Amino acid sequence: MDDLPFETRLGEYLISTDPGKLDVAAIHAYLTHCYWSPGIPLTVVEKAIRGSLCFGLYHGGNQVGLARVITDGATYAYLCDVYILEQHRGHDLGKWLMKTVMSHPVLQGLRRFTLATRDAHGLYRQFGFQPLADPERHMEISVPDIYRTK
Repeated sequence: MDDLPFETRLGEYLISTDPGKLDVAAIHAYLTHCYWSPGIPLTVVEKAIRGSLCFGLYHGGNQVGLARVITDGATYAYLCDVYILEQHRGHDLGKWLMKTVMSHPVLQGLRRFTLATRDAHGLYRQFGFQPLADPERHMEISVPDIYRTK
């Protein structure tokens, strides 16, 4: 889906869709402790990355953020796993990451682009995301503790 890497720079930071640049161990380390995927296994992260368009955020060659998009590249996309490491927050990197995601050629002309967030509504509103227009039409199967060991 993303044959040629899409890259942009801002000062010492780089955003790239090159899968070869992704630090899967760093991504897993973050995701396993965040509210939306506690305890997620490394094998699941690897599989998710293979099936997604990933925007890695790098500083000095180290991965410091991510935005992952699941899409068919024609009609629908789902934005998930968006994060920036705490020590790199406060520099508008989230806005830059979102601007980069929203400008990617594969993500243009989609009928629907969705996401779920607990606490970043203000950021996503700046890029046109709104509450569901017809929530009664949407359904889900939700297993929030799927990765927690019993």
